[in-house]
Amino acid sequence: MSTPRKSTKARLIEAALDLFAEKGVTETTTKAVAERAQVNEVTLFRNFGNKYRLLLAVLQDSAVFAKLVHALVERADSKDNVADFLQEYAQESLRTLEKAPDLVRSIVGEAGNYPVENRLALGKGLSEANRYVAEYLEKAIAVQGLSSNLTSEQIVNLLNFLLVGYFVVESSTEGYNFWDEENDFLDSIVKLFLQGSFPTSETIPTVTETSIVKIEPKEIEDLPGSLVRSLFRKAKKTGKKEYALIYILFGAGLSLEEILHLERSHSVVEPQQHILQINYGRERQVPLNQWVMGFRYGSASSNPLIQWLKSRKDECASIFINDASNPISEAELQTIWQELTADLLTPQGESPQISQAQQTWCVEMLMKGIDIEDLSILSGMEIEELTQYAQRARNKSALEAAARIDQKKSLKN
Repeated sequence: MSTPRKSTKARLIEAALDLFAEKGVTETTTKAVAERAQVNEVTLFRNFGNKYRLLLAVLQDSAVFAKLVHALVERADSKDNVADFLQEYAQESLRTLEKAPDLVRSIVGEAGNYPVENRLALGKGLSEANRYVAEYLEKAIAVQGLSSNLTSEQIVNLLNFLLVGYFVVESSTEGYNFWDEENDFLDSIVKLFLQGSFPTSETIPTVTETSIVKIEPKEIEDLPGSLVRSLFRKAKKTGKKEYALIYILFGAGLSLEEILHLERSHSVVEPQQHILQINYGRERQVPLNQWVMGFRYGSASSNPLIQWLKSRKDECASIFINDASNPISEAELQTIWQELTADLLTPQGESPQISQAQQTWCVEMLMKGIDIEDLSILSGMEIEELTQYAQRARNKSALEAAARIDQKKSLKN
């Protein structure tokens, strides 16, 4: 299946961002950017004039900061606990910085050489990112009923300054080992913020080294095959968009947020496999399974997603759009799910939740034989989190084994 080609400007911005991350701003040449974008250098100059104008376009691309902060907050998923939120956010921030050390050093050390409009764009982007994170922190503070002598934005700003400073020192020097490990640093700054920002609170949980990497087990509520099959049949009767949505949910195990950020160019059809490129949260590639819960839904070159994309006449880049040909919203996707599951109930007697599709996919992948390390790569989840899925898969496998034994005895009799 052919995918719509991105505009020249979009390809140049994407190539520039990649090279800035790999080499830093100073070491990246306009020639290298043009080559990465597969255009002539003259085309780059015609669109942007010079490298700093191209950098400005990168900084002004709201998706750059939006993807970053959404990914960070997504991982800081204990939003009802200030300590856990700060730990997860700090840890994921350092991981993100470590992916592009040259870009970070360039922005920190060379920003004084940038035109003023570039510095304004950078400041605006960082301010918006800080405000977004601060909103989530403020919710956690309110839930715990804490009282702080700093605003949530002040806390996030101070925390980010410390994280960037730590990263720059660690990545630019040798022999500086005040903290034996990164976790020791994270433990120290979280303690500092808890004690400094909430001096009169006695309800803040204590922070330990192990709490930084601890993932609380959650109850796995995967859906039975009969319910999933009914959902596929109903979606197919409803429309191509609905059919494609259910196929991606159960065939690739994506979260709702990841689906919202899917674009046509992220759908890659190989001779024997249909792959989705996930650029939201933890970047990775995920295969679209042809078989789901014992039934086959097309092939790598012909399946519900491909049929939906072929039926489209619009030019919107998003994989899922609404009736106005605009990128679909979270509320609209939830509405589609609720309409498709309106007459369905889980074994617990409740309405199926969209998050259960990902749980169902994880359990099925483990039952098919994938090991937990490979599933961690495909799902973007931590191995510790997947241990709960592995236990659920073993339970289901045991039930199936018992059923097969019973069937064999029935045939003998």
